[in-house]
Amino acid sequence: MTETLAKILMYGLPFAVLFTGLVWLVDSLFFAKHRKAKVAAVEKKFAVTEKRSEAEQKSYEAALMAASAEPALIENSKSFFPVLFFVFFIRSFLFEPFQIPSGSMIPTLKVGDFILVNKFTYGIRMPILNSEIIPVNKPQRGEVMVFYPPHQPKVSFIKRVIGLPGDEIRYTNNVLYVNGVEIKQVELFKKVPELYSPCMSYGSQLTVADEALGDKVHQMQKCDVPGETSRNGTWIVPEGHYFMMGDNRDNSQDSRVWGTVPEQNIIGKAILVWMHWDEFWSVPSFKTVGKIQ
Repeated sequence: MTETLAKILMYGLPFAVLFTGLVWLVDSLFFAKHRKAKVAAVEKKFAVTEKRSEAEQKSYEAALMAASAEPALIENSKSFFPVLFFVFFIRSFLFEPFQIPSGSMIPTLKVGDFILVNKFTYGIRMPILNSEIIPVNKPQRGEVMVFYPPHQPKVSFIKRVIGLPGDEIRYTNNVLYVNGVEIKQVELFKKVPELYSPCMSYGSQLTVADEALGDKVHQMQKCDVPGETSRNGTWIVPEGHYFMMGDNRDNSQDSRVWGTVPEQNIIGKAILVWMHWDEFWSVPSFKTVGKIQ
């Protein structure tokens, strides 16, 4: 989803849940009893020992409806609160959808991919504050993670976990080293770089390769002429932090630029592509639906 929609859901949804819940609570404590009293008065007024005539029955039903009628705000709040709370609970603690806004994770994820993020894999977190309340698992090398980068704590990013706490990460001429060990890349094919991409400006081709991080193999792509952030760099990952990189190595703003990601900035693990939709007027596609590698 776009960042604007994400922000609306982040702040607007909790407010809507709180507002509709408070309206329901206040009504239950104060106003509902007045309506009940009015209904009782109508019942008493129309109490009969014999069967009512048709005209009396219509009058009784109209008076009963008027006495029990809820104001629109209360009626709508009671209708919307369960639905809003259910959506709030699901996206806060279980799963949340996101839309990929940039090409930094090509070829794994493309612009317009809709993905599902598991919110509890890395621990149950407090909504909005994002502080961990129930620890579960820690991010593992090679997993695709959604998080808030340190320089933009309210904007969600998606990258791959490259470095764990305590790791030494070195990236030299588009070759990755973790704790001094070269991460093997097996070339698959060459392709023409995306229009206006850094690789095109270098007049170079793109190489798509399989890269193995532990027992996880994923595709990545690199420019045959390494970009500025791919030529040479060494980083030590602090405790409680993670080193993140995009799979589109020469077209990704990541930990090589803005540093490691603190644990409290984690949102969740990207697990599934469930739809691709380029733009509003295009037709959604489900050809790429599947598990994220």
